[in-house]
Amino acid sequence: MSGILARYESLVAAGELKPDDEQAAVAARLERLQRELEETPKRGSILWRALRGKPEAPEGVYMWGGVGRGKSMLMDLFHDTLSISRKRRAHFHAFMQDVHALLREERKKESGDPIPPVAAQLAENVRCLAFDEMVVNNSADAMIMSRLFRALIVDEGVVIVTTSNRPPRDLYKDGLNREHFLPFIELIEDKLDVLPLNGPTDYRMDRLGDLSTWHTPLGEAATAQVREAFFRLTDYKPEDAANVPSAELDVGGGRTLHVPKSLKGVGVFSFKRLCGQPRGAPDYLAIARAYHTVILVGIPQMGPEDRNEAARFVTLIDALYEYRVKLFVTAAAEPAELYQAGDGSFEFERTVSRLMEMRSDEYMALGHGEDEVARA
Repeated sequence: MSGILARYESLVAAGELKPDDEQAAVAARLERLQRELEETPKRGSILWRALRGKPEAPEGVYMWGGVGRGKSMLMDLFHDTLSISRKRRAHFHAFMQDVHALLREERKKESGDPIPPVAAQLAENVRCLAFDEMVVNNSADAMIMSRLFRALIVDEGVVIVTTSNRPPRDLYKDGLNREHFLPFIELIEDKLDVLPLNGPTDYRMDRLGDLSTWHTPLGEAATAQVREAFFRLTDYKPEDAANVPSAELDVGGGRTLHVPKSLKGVGVFSFKRLCGQPRGAPDYLAIARAYHTVILVGIPQMGPEDRNEAARFVTLIDALYEYRVKLFVTAAAEPAELYQAGDGSFEFERTVSRLMEMRSDEYMALGHGEDEVARA
């Protein structure tokens, strides 16, 4: 089996990938990691025992960058061409759900600190653990990650390779009790090679082609369009739609928000869930920080009796706009027709203007985050 660099270069030569200096540099670094992993003797072998203890684990890799810069593609190539049997590829949310389940079982034994035995279980058949989209959205994960990953990396010798939309210092930014999370950031910066992947081309948005962001009227045709957007943005196979992971998003104040579909920075919500229930700016800001793309389904036309829903929708759009979140929707009507009469309908015109801007090529080309937004 050829390594990741040869595979990457063959894809470029065949015209399936565009030449990209940052991608090529990351592929070369991952090739070096592959060699280090493949040259380490198998655990328990004569050569392994001759080293008089656990061989020092190679340094892992943390790839970070904006949406569509090739992180998942490189992770796919790395994992597919890594010639060791003890490897695991996992979505980060799903992995942490497994961790919490193991911790619950271990706590039932009442035998002390549950993290070391859980780390040992996770490492039992894994030398290299590869994650897509490391993002920390809730305090339950944040509180255990420093100790868990120190046990995995330092005590168990597991090599971590992960992608993220954010540099380590921005993980769990503004999160509850973030001071308890800071040792994890220090661990990542100390034990993993942090590599930026922020080239000028957003390949994932290229994949959207001419697929529009606003789909009306409500119905199966509109639903099919946003479903297609989800699969193009996440590289998830349509035949696996029933297995798309969900998430619990920490929105502050000890509250969480269920996200029915959450994958690679794309969150899927219903209008009823986000605007038909009592919610406020903290909820919407948490969504805007956590997801670079939101798919919102079932936006109805609203009248005077729906003034609360309309007001929440305004707050939601403000938050998404301020963080340059990409928005795909199914709606009963075009933006200007959503809320034409009722309290706040005049102010709603500003939301209509933002919705129209959010459909533009210029807006879609912006990176996720609030720093560079030209505030209206």
